[in-house]
Amino acid sequence: MSFDFDAHIRKIPDHPREGIVFYDLMPLFQSPEGLTASVDTMAAWGRERQPDIVLGAEARGFILGGALAQALGIGFAAARKPGKLPWRTVQHEYRLEYGTDALAVHRDAVSRGQKVLIHDDLLATGGTAEAKCRLVEELGGTVVGCIFIAELAFLPGRERLRGYDIGSLVNYDTEAVPA
Repeated sequence: MSFDFDAHIRKIPDHPREGIVFYDLMPLFQSPEGLTASVDTMAAWGRERQPDIVLGAEARGFILGGALAQALGIGFAAARKPGKLPWRTVQHEYRLEYGTDALAVHRDAVSRGQKVLIHDDLLATGGTAEAKCRLVEELGGTVVGCIFIAELAFLPGRERLRGYDIGSLVNYDTEAVPA
């Protein structure tokens, strides 16, 4: 199936602040064809890696993470901001350009030896994806791949995830918004 993912991703200049382009995936999710193509394409990529579970982070990583897990016939685990999960958790703090953030997962989200497919909507600087990888490894799991809808290749996300198998449905080499 050939689908133009880029045509369904809205680029909003100067959001959330001047000089930054926001890649809005909501038009892609609102399109039945876009939603189906996204899940089917990511599932085909993920199936080759034979994961046992998908790990997605809030909030946009939840949108397709569960659908991806269902398409693969496996479970879904949630990575959330600290304090949002109701049971015992492990967490990982990571650096952002403007400070730090953290993600947490339930201690039983990943079992020792379990193969985990990391999912998120967008790969930019890689902090969120790296945090998920570290959490999986701390719990004894193995990251078999990281799959994203969009990758901002002009940012260091792929470099930060060096050593992990990375896939994306659409890549942007520049932040320039087409006229």
